[in-house]
Amino acid sequence: MKTCVRTAAVAVAALSVAVAPLACGQTGGNSVERESAPKIGLLMPDVITARWETDDRPLLEKKIKELCSDCAVEHANARGDVATQQQQVDSMITRGVDALVLVAEDAKALEAAVRKAHDAGIPVISYDRLAQGPISGYVSFDGVEVGRLQGRALLKAMSQRRDGNQVVMMNGDPSDPNAILFKKGALSVLQGRVKIAAMYDTSMWRQEIANLNMAGAIAGLGADKINGVYAANDSLAAGSISALKANKVSPLPPITGQDADLGAVQRILAGEQYMTVWKSFRPEAAAAATMAVAAARGQSLDRIATAKVSTVGANAVPAVLLTPVAVTADNIKDTLVKGGVYTIEQICTLRLSAACERAGLTG
Repeated sequence: MKTCVRTAAVAVAALSVAVAPLACGQTGGNSVERESAPKIGLLMPDVITARWETDDRPLLEKKIKELCSDCAVEHANARGDVATQQQQVDSMITRGVDALVLVAEDAKALEAAVRKAHDAGIPVISYDRLAQGPISGYVSFDGVEVGRLQGRALLKAMSQRRDGNQVVMMNGDPSDPNAILFKKGALSVLQGRVKIAAMYDTSMWRQEIANLNMAGAIAGLGADKINGVYAANDSLAAGSISALKANKVSPLPPITGQDADLGAVQRILAGEQYMTVWKSFRPEAAAAATMAVAAARGQSLDRIATAKVSTVGANAVPAVLLTPVAVTADNIKDTLVKGGVYTIEQICTLRLSAACERAGLTG
């Protein structure tokens, strides 16, 4: 027989999310048999984007253990391959996990795998990217607002330059639902205000593809005819910047980003990238871990959720949608440093000493 576990209210960083006390195995009045030591699977999409293995997975594992000391955590990374992730879902089902946290490599392609897990009685928590199929919960940031923040920042920077209104859009992977939301938000701000001179989708968010696409844009438009670059994340910003610099574009046009990578923060201080978007991984991982533990124990997720979302193949499901923050040189200290993301010592290399002093980070 399993041991009955009660879960007290759990604070999730700055979120107002909690798991109220429930009888063991209770979900809306239905009793569900669970093992005394739940197993939770974590499936990451790739190793190209550093956050998955350096931030998200460790934070998820830590929070799960805080909430459920006897929970076992299984982990796998698809390394950018959809077929591999489909096999990993099958493996998690075979291992008998009680809940699954999934960052879908391809939301549409993973729908059948999500359905298979659902049919096996395994609740799937869709993490950061909205997966298709009968998921049980969703945790992410407001993707449309991310795009709006990027678009507004680009307009502001371009208005300060006053050298033209042609923009190149370097969007993310079209198989990633988040990329679609970012693009939607950015276009809602940019359309009618600037001329979209070229637009690219970037498979697997690869920096080298962004580099090639930007080189093509420069060849087609002219090096002096690109007045702003919408880059959906920091990796695409880096690829775009390297192509612009290789073509002797100076000064660089304003360029957006996302994820607050350390390299991007340093490029912002150096004047190479205008902004990034900070999405604090800690509350995101905490909310997903809280959902996963509750789901593994057969508890309702409605008391954790702050919103509802709909996806293909599912009704409206409990969701936690967090608020992103725009970061420029002016607020690095008040956001990333005070938020504990980076120390001033990590950011302010010798090369950036003067820039850090101008930004109020040192001196």
